[in-house]
Amino acid sequence: MRQHSGIGVLDKAVFVLHTIGDSPCGLAELCDRTGLPRATAYRLAAALEVHRLLGRDDQGRWRLGPAVTELAANVSDPLLAASATVLPALRAATGESVQLYRREGTSRVCVAALEPPAGLRDTVPVGSRLPMTAGSGAKVLLAHSDPATQAAVLPNAKFSDRVLGEVRRRGWAQSVAEREPGVASVSAPVRDSRGVVVAAISVSGPIDRIGRRPGARWATDLLAAADELARRL
Repeated sequence: MRQHSGIGVLDKAVFVLHTIGDSPCGLAELCDRTGLPRATAYRLAAALEVHRLLGRDDQGRWRLGPAVTELAANVSDPLLAASATVLPALRAATGESVQLYRREGTSRVCVAALEPPAGLRDTVPVGSRLPMTAGSGAKVLLAHSDPATQAAVLPNAKFSDRVLGEVRRRGWAQSVAEREPGVASVSAPVRDSRGVVVAAISVSGPIDRIGRRPGARWATDLLAAADELARRL
């Protein structure tokens, strides 16, 4: 099996899904490819068929069912869809690296990023999980998080509660060599239709190029991009 969650029946069911996802198959081939006993393989595949995660082709073989596509459609992300237009425009306006972060607990996760076509870059791969203790994106997300999260992060942060107050008042945050030596950044909050902060949009780059006051240089463009994301949401 590919992964082990500790829940045996779930691991086996997912293994069956992956196996059939690789190519449709009947019961005998499913047993050969998974190594599962015949009764177990049939029981799992039949149950997945009931839930429409598996279906049958015209030869009677199991294939992935319509519920797989339906579930993927249901989790389509409006924020990422909006960022597909907004982030390229922000990169073009600034010529620097741009990112979109979401908060998960006491961390922030990069959910979208684009790099400039040439020159030094501040590369943050999509999926990177960063602490909320440093960086302009962390300041924005923490400034608009709940008191318990702030209390958990601030003792180890490179900034104070007073700085978070300034971020809320000013509407953006900047950092210089906080997250990485030689890197500066500026970030702004992205709000949903209720006004709740759901992400932070950032511009970052080498201090030698972006300067030690990145907010003075890019805050206007960044706030416009954040407003455009909010409008599209």
